[in-house]
Amino acid sequence: MNLELISFKLCPFVQRSVITLLYKQVSFKITFINLAEPPDWFQEISPLGKVPLLKVDGEVLFESAVINEFIDEITPDRLMPDDPLARARHRAWIEMGSSLLGTLFKGLSSKDEAGLEAAKAELAKLLSHVEKILDEQGPYFAGEKLSLVDTAYAPLFQRLRFLEQYHPLVELDNLPKISNWANALLALPVVRDSLPEDFETLYPMALKQMGGHYAHYVD
Repeated sequence: MNLELISFKLCPFVQRSVITLLYKQVSFKITFINLAEPPDWFQEISPLGKVPLLKVDGEVLFESAVINEFIDEITPDRLMPDDPLARARHRAWIEMGSSLLGTLFKGLSSKDEAGLEAAKAELAKLLSHVEKILDEQGPYFAGEKLSLVDTAYAPLFQRLRFLEQYHPLVELDNLPKISNWANALLALPVVRDSLPEDFETLYPMALKQMGGHYAHYVD
């Protein structure tokens, strides 16, 4: 089976799938495109005009949560629970992770301080819900075993931790269970290796190019 991920370098949603593929030790190819000037072939195969896409022997899947579940289902050592209710619960918290990433982007791209502050408040509110339901023991969402919820949140935590050097959007250390969870995930080699090698250069550049109020904090 030939797997090809299509995305751009800084996409946190494709990073979810990269983490899963690396953890499952699945061979894959990754193709980066410029979303500002997407190639014609991409526009022809992407129903929503968004990334990531996963080409599976030529067939196209879209939406990161769907892609991750497919990868999980075709490989051993499942990262989703067998119990239907527990599996549905995991899907719900993965969706929460997507909302958090959307709120993060909204804040970083906001043109004024009021919009940035509103996004910060929303991030804090959403993360407070996550803090309440996390297992005290950890280290991961479902305890000692990695799950697709973990691969969904790791890119968010990487960005929130990275932004702490400029202007924190969330004080993660005030959320002890989330902070411990984030630290455990960011210590994993598959999470570290899921970022492009030049992330620390590209991400600040992207923040400036967004032209949002947050860019004032970036050196």
